[in-house]
Amino acid sequence: MNQTIETLMDEHRLIEQVLGSLATFAEQLERGQAFPREAVARYAAFFKEFADKCHHGKEEERLFVKMNQVGFPPDQGPIAVMLMEHGEGRHHVGALAEIGRGAGPLPAAESQQVVEHARAYIPLLLAHIQKEDRILYPLAMRCISPADFDEMEKSCQAFDREVVGQDAIQRLKALAQELVSQFPPDPQVITEQSGCFVCGGH
Repeated sequence: MNQTIETLMDEHRLIEQVLGSLATFAEQLERGQAFPREAVARYAAFFKEFADKCHHGKEEERLFVKMNQVGFPPDQGPIAVMLMEHGEGRHHVGALAEIGRGAGPLPAAESQQVVEHARAYIPLLLAHIQKEDRILYPLAMRCISPADFDEMEKSCQAFDREVVGQDAIQRLKALAQELVSQFPPDPQVITEQSGCFVCGGH
């Protein structure tokens, strides 16, 4: 496996852990436990800045662009599905971020909104990850030359350094570990909610 795909898959494993942590958090919220609004903001920050800006950013601006060049159009087929799901995920993360930016304690109505968005976002992104790991990335490795992948790896490193920032990436990875430690994921949740990655509604 080449370094670009290995990096993206490593990022998937971290994202899966935080999705599992979010599932634990949502379950406790649904049971009526009270948590500070900041907890919602922290999950939103990880998914917005790491899962979307850092990870999806490299996919959309590096990997998908190269796949477009070798014959995969952006408006149909696998790339179109991935982009649509990125957009769906942004909707749910944006809603969590909006709640996280509010003031005062988290009331029951907003707690329920957090639960609903989490329950939609978690299986969406877990199944999305499975599609990429099992279908999209293998397609890319078959269709993109090793030389192009070497160039892409340099470009992805530059993306992390210049667009996201290495300090920010380390901060987000530390945030992920804090969330996973505070709200430990149930491994079964990750397995079950990955669902049918082929037929998952798309």
